[in-house]
Amino acid sequence: MNTALVTGGSGYFGELLSKRLLEQGTSVRVFDLSPPGMSHPNLEFFKGTILDRYAVKQAVTGMSKVFHNVAQVPLAKQIDLFWSVNRDGTQIIVDASVTAGVEKFVYTSSSAVFGAPKSNPVTEKTEPSPAEDYGRAKLAGEFICKEAMQSHGLDVAIVRPRTILGHGRLGVVQILFDWIERGLDIPVLAGGGNRYQFVHSDDLAWACIAASNVKGFAIYNIGAAEFGTMRELLQVVIDHAGTGSRIKSIPMGPTALIANMTSALGLSPLGPYHSLMYGRAMYFDISKAQKELGYAPKYSNSQMIIESYDWYQSNRASLSKGVASHHRSPVKQQVLALVPRVLRMMPR
Repeated sequence: MNTALVTGGSGYFGELLSKRLLEQGTSVRVFDLSPPGMSHPNLEFFKGTILDRYAVKQAVTGMSKVFHNVAQVPLAKQIDLFWSVNRDGTQIIVDASVTAGVEKFVYTSSSAVFGAPKSNPVTEKTEPSPAEDYGRAKLAGEFICKEAMQSHGLDVAIVRPRTILGHGRLGVVQILFDWIERGLDIPVLAGGGNRYQFVHSDDLAWACIAASNVKGFAIYNIGAAEFGTMRELLQVVIDHAGTGSRIKSIPMGPTALIANMTSALGLSPLGPYHSLMYGRAMYFDISKAQKELGYAPKYSNSQMIIESYDWYQSNRASLSKGVASHHRSPVKQQVLALVPRVLRMMPR
């Protein structure tokens, strides 16, 4: 039986990836600080932190594949942890994988390594240019993987997803859903005409598993095949909800400045990456993954945002703020709670 270690396997995406691996007959070992919210005869939980070399070494032992998903995400806003977890933790798991003779190492990177790209679509040949610490730390993780491939022969696949949506996805998205459910107005920056691509967690899991079955180093950019502008996406979920929310445009420059100031003061849940990208275009050319992996995303932007909203509506009463994963937790709105009030005073 194939064996796979999934780091961060109790997080939003890691747990879904573990489920898909189990469905395909792979024996899965989850390495995380808290156990996953599921059980299976072929699922093993190994408690530990990615910064503990001894624990990581034990977790990797006997594994044929490693799917590395542990990361401090932009919502965390802890710069020191961006570097210690996303860079140093990646170095530790890569070193252990080399020593253990792992057959395939799949690193879940981020589109944040490109910052706000100068042109779209972004391809695997586009030069990364991260604009904040989260993106820089994730890119450092990519460099570590490449170095292990070049110096030690570790077979690596780097998968870069666009912003993830899907059932159970909360984090900052939950704020949007809360406002729409209450019929509050929703802001877009500079008209919301920026084309913005998401990826469904199921499509991403499929791509990661497919990448693990291909021999040789490769990088794959993963996103939806069907997507439009930010305004169009928000209008889709507003129309679906039918609560009376309206979209209102606000200026990009002053808004980004205020967002960064309130974030730095700890008054907002948003991180620098959120204010950087919300009003800017960002989308991948996914043709390489389509050609080499047979990647055929099942979900469009519209389908995944509607599914995510419906899940939120059905489960919001039971949502817990105690879970470890930022992407599975409700978010305190803080100063953002004032935004709908300001928008209500503005003309449509």
